[in-house]
Amino acid sequence: MGKRLLLLGGGHAHMTVMHDIPEFLSRGHDVTVVGPSAFHYYSGMGPGMLGGTYDPDDIRFCVRDQVQGRGGRFVTDRALRIDAHKQIVHLASGEKLLYDVLSCNTGSYVPSAALGEPGEDIFSVKPIENLLKGRQRVKELLLVKDARIGVVGGGPAGLEVAGNLWGLAQRLGARKPQIQIFAGKHFLGSRPEKVRSLARKSLRSRGIEIIEQGYARNVRSGCVELEDGSSWDMDIIFMAVGVKPSSLFADSGLPVGRDGGLLVTDRLHSVDYANIFGGGDCISFAPYPLDKVGVYAVRENPVLKHNLMAALEGGEMIPFDPGKEYLLIFNLGNGKGIFWKNGWVFHGAWAFWLKDYIDRKFMRRFKAS
Repeated sequence: MGKRLLLLGGGHAHMTVMHDIPEFLSRGHDVTVVGPSAFHYYSGMGPGMLGGTYDPDDIRFCVRDQVQGRGGRFVTDRALRIDAHKQIVHLASGEKLLYDVLSCNTGSYVPSAALGEPGEDIFSVKPIENLLKGRQRVKELLLVKDARIGVVGGGPAGLEVAGNLWGLAQRLGARKPQIQIFAGKHFLGSRPEKVRSLARKSLRSRGIEIIEQGYARNVRSGCVELEDGSSWDMDIIFMAVGVKPSSLFADSGLPVGRDGGLLVTDRLHSVDYANIFGGGDCISFAPYPLDKVGVYAVRENPVLKHNLMAALEGGEMIPFDPGKEYLLIFNLGNGKGIFWKNGWVFHGAWAFWLKDYIDRKFMRRFKAS
């Protein structure tokens, strides 16, 4: 007798499972996918969309159409709680979905609420749709004034957002914005010195200021206040601080890691429930911490697909091997990038060309799958 497979989220880690929905159906299983929107945006191209290099359609695919076109059911909704004992997921709409096997790819969010109340002209970098709203607002401002734009966060997201905001102004041929990155105490602190040096040089050559005199303690409409008491007036603010998994798993009483992500074994299932799986940014890998980068979600695809089928049919599961060093290329927003892998660091137009080629190839594969 077939069983019920429920997927929360239609992101990168569920790519292979969604592609192979017909295989699950042919073996008698039902497949339902829950997502907050019909579309899923590729985060790696988000800053490029902000800067105008890409249109929204370039960086998103329609999960709803992919799922329904393969015979699955798609539900536009959001999970509020998982009842692991009764095997029920409670949705924001009030609907309850039963499952035999559950897989979670619910992504992450920017915990900016800790720095102040949400306000007008404050945009977090996740969900990626926020960058589209932010782009439109920046356009409106630059038509009438030399806008002051603050980017809170000194990591790779802060680098790419600031650079692409500059790129957006260049594309518009509009007024020149004043862009400041509030980078805490160490801009790109966890990256190699050569990466930091190249990034600083690129930003400063375009008049983008990097402020490293303390972390932001309060962010509100029109103002960024730092821990040293200084305050900075802003017209628009982008929140690019570190991401965290949602509180779904903690709220559901499931074991979580230090960051609040679903704590999973090397088989990618919960340490307490062998029928609850997860991948991407929403998990905490029990063997050792993994960076919040999309490459791991993509690498998890075949393991998740195999182990979900094994859980449905009583087969043997296989372990997930995160693999060796991964490639990172930062989009600087001026047609150039910084390439970093295995100690190799390079800067230039060809680095962005390579990133653009890889990203577009990924999207073509996903949209066609």
